[in-house]
Amino acid sequence: MSERMWFMNTLVSVHVAHGESQDGVSVLESRAPRGDSPPMHVHQEDEIFYVLDGRMLVRVAGEDHLLRPGETFLAPRGKPHSYRIDSQEARWLVVTPRGDFERFVRAFSREAPSAELPLPAGPPTPAEAEALAEACRKHGIELVGPPPSF
Repeated sequence: MSERMWFMNTLVSVHVAHGESQDGVSVLESRAPRGDSPPMHVHQEDEIFYVLDGRMLVRVAGEDHLLRPGETFLAPRGKPHSYRIDSQEARWLVVTPRGDFERFVRAFSREAPSAELPLPAGPPTPAEAEALAEACRKHGIELVGPPPSF
């Protein structure tokens, strides 16, 4: 059974933890509701998205890419990127090479008592936004703009 956690409004399941492979590869499965979208950000490891169910828009360096089930997209390290869920719900894999992103997710998550999505939290409060920004700073992620809007 995969380890599960709630990362903001997303259910994350760890399929391959970075410590399990010699290269630090991490494979996380994410499931999120319509409209889920983190702020535009930059980190220093490639991020591969593979859509299992639903549709998601991935924005990288100002270009939008609509992904459907079975499609893969690479968000290169050092490029501003984000995503937005465009279907009722989506499920996708995130593959990263060094575990930096996985460590960030673990640091900002809480244990998921079930395989269900967390209750919607709504827009973050100023304190929650600052906590997210601080967690990002600690894990080498730079927030560079708002999430992609509809």
